[in-house]
Amino acid sequence: MSNPEVWNKPETQKEIKKHNDVKELILSWKRLLENLREQKEMVEIAEEENETSILEEIERELTKLKKEYDRLEKEIYFQNEEDKKNAYLMIHSGAGGTEACDWAEMLLRMYKMWADRRKYKYEIVDIQYGEEAGIRSATMLIKGKYAYGYLKGEAGVHRLVRISPFDANRRRHTSFASVDVIPEVEDDIKVEINEKDLKIETFRASGPGGQHVNVTDSAVRITHIPTGIVVSCQKERSQHQNRATAMKILRARLYQYYKEQKEKELREREKSKMRIEWGSQIRSYVFHPYVMVKDHRTGFETGNGKAVLDGEIDDFINAYIEWSAKKGDIKLL
Repeated sequence: MSNPEVWNKPETQKEIKKHNDVKELILSWKRLLENLREQKEMVEIAEEENETSILEEIERELTKLKKEYDRLEKEIYFQNEEDKKNAYLMIHSGAGGTEACDWAEMLLRMYKMWADRRKYKYEIVDIQYGEEAGIRSATMLIKGKYAYGYLKGEAGVHRLVRISPFDANRRRHTSFASVDVIPEVEDDIKVEINEKDLKIETFRASGPGGQHVNVTDSAVRITHIPTGIVVSCQKERSQHQNRATAMKILRARLYQYYKEQKEKELREREKSKMRIEWGSQIRSYVFHPYVMVKDHRTGFETGNGKAVLDGEIDDFINAYIEWSAKKGDIKLL
């Protein structure tokens, strides 16, 4: 008889989960192969009976199967435990004042539209508006299978070059915003947090232009003094709910922080940490004097800047996944 205590150990549960994930991936590939065989048979029948009318239907089905193939091909690379998790995506405006705040809001919209395209759910956990326009910072939780795996390559500095809508002289401006991505930590992950290490502040949630949307100090900001990590939440109506959500984000950030420290990656990350300004960007979005969006790591670029800002960033994400695999950052089973 099996020992329940052994099966309930976290290590055993992780192995079972990993086994089930691999099994699910294999079954998905088998279903894809079977569908391809069916389409091959349909083509042969159409040729034998000269039924060209069904070829369009076959072509539509093959287009769907191609998308499924591309999806499964990328998911082979998602070997880390965190890749399958939901993701917290944080945006901070950088050098550029009002321009940067507007750019940060444009990025927030881009990721919202990307999530909609993938049918991922999302919620804005916290948002700090700029004085004149845009946002100074925002935190959104994106929920969906492999959300973190797909989004982790978006972390870094994003640079915008355009004719400023805030400049009466119509001059070209350069703005910066940083994006950080961390996986959501499940409630069963234990991260020791000493209450004495926390600085908890309350404030009024505000809307665009500094207008208060809540007459009580329901928003919560928590600073973890030993690490300097700051999180905040204002999406809930009550201070208690905002504090609970902020603590969940803090636990996720501390988990990531200590995990990186344990793996001796934190020091490398801090050394390579770049300021949100010139020369540190991972991607440039240029709209004047020409239109081009280019990722400086992978070299992938497109001239359809509008589509990118409307959330069509899968080509950039896929290029990053392939680039990381070639570099050896991703270890396959």
